[in-house]
Amino acid sequence: MPLETRLPGARRALALLLVINLFNYIDRYILAAVLPEVRKALFAANDPAALGKTGLLFTAFLLSYMVMAPLFGWLADRSSRWVLAGIGVAVWSLASGASGWAGSFGILLLTRVFVGVGEAGYGPAAPTLLADYFPESVRGRVLSYFYLAIPVGSALGYAFGGAVGQIWGWRWPFYLVTFPGLLLAGICFVIPDPRACLAAGGACERPAIPFGKALQRLLRNRSFLYNTAAMAAMTFALGGLSAWVPTYIYEYRGQPNLGQVNTIFGAITVVAGLLATLAGGLLADRVKRRYPGGYFLVSGVGMLIAFPLTLALLFTPFPWFWGMLFLVDFFLFFNTGPANAALVDVTAPGIRATAFAVNIFLIHALGDAISPPLIGAIADRWKMNAAFLAVSGMIAIAGLLWMRGAKYLELDRNLTES
Repeated sequence: MPLETRLPGARRALALLLVINLFNYIDRYILAAVLPEVRKALFAANDPAALGKTGLLFTAFLLSYMVMAPLFGWLADRSSRWVLAGIGVAVWSLASGASGWAGSFGILLLTRVFVGVGEAGYGPAAPTLLADYFPESVRGRVLSYFYLAIPVGSALGYAFGGAVGQIWGWRWPFYLVTFPGLLLAGICFVIPDPRACLAAGGACERPAIPFGKALQRLLRNRSFLYNTAAMAAMTFALGGLSAWVPTYIYEYRGQPNLGQVNTIFGAITVVAGLLATLAGGLLADRVKRRYPGGYFLVSGVGMLIAFPLTLALLFTPFPWFWGMLFLVDFFLFFNTGPANAALVDVTAPGIRATAFAVNIFLIHALGDAISPPLIGAIADRWKMNAAFLAVSGMIAIAGLLWMRGAKYLELDRNLTES
């Protein structure tokens, strides 16, 4: 049975993991903010495939992230998750700094690979730590707080990368995030893992299950499968749009100041993402009290609202474009807390890190590992609007998958607790 009180140090752990997650997304989206300058510096001016090649920088990161995540998830179910998190943060921080030193496209591609390796060490460990520190009754809210780092960190990445890149050049944003990341990594190494025994009088976790058996259990878990499929569809669309929106606004919609575009886009992302992540978590907790599938229901409705708004965005003139973009961002982020809370709810502690790792692998393999270069390749041949239209339908698919999976959520949650 889950404990009804949080463990000592839970709030400090949440604060530290939240700050680390902020740097996680800052490091990811600095590249998107300075992408036009990177392309000018590392590609020939007449290269007809430049957009498709630069999209591969996002794919290289995601491929290493998703391929290494299962290994680190397996380790996280068997060893100190704080140590794994610290190693991961150190690796991605050093790799981000090295991105600024890259003198060729090949070197930059390699540094993004190591950013992905570092994030794979952190990704499966962090949410499972929070699941141990906090009782089930507040996990949805706590994970919403943790995942606030997605809109805030992404926005800071755009804004910081754009502002610093305009003043000192595209390399400096990468240099400046290295030391704070190493400092945060050092803190992780001195914190004991809460796994051994969750609290005085509480039950210790069961031993980790072998990976093959854990995978079999996950493949029989319908809520896990529907959730992962929906998150993959959402990630396909959101990852592609996030990578190319600043370039789209700057180069295809005729807005002349890239720094200003990144600043406005970042501000919209942070405000819409903050409001939506909090609202989605709070609403999902309320709906869950009346309808056990509430986490999926709230996630699905948000995506089904976002789909027509995304289509309308492509044909909305400025300055109304910014308002429509706010609405799109709001409903795209509405599922963040509920979807991840559902992932915790339907997986047993002994396979929870493995579940997050498999989820990470699948949502990126089927999602944003392929959408940025696909958008770039289509835009090289046709217009960017056509590329966005080709992937935005995945938003609707995500919504339908969550709605379909809602009826299985209570059953799978009860099987996990039994």
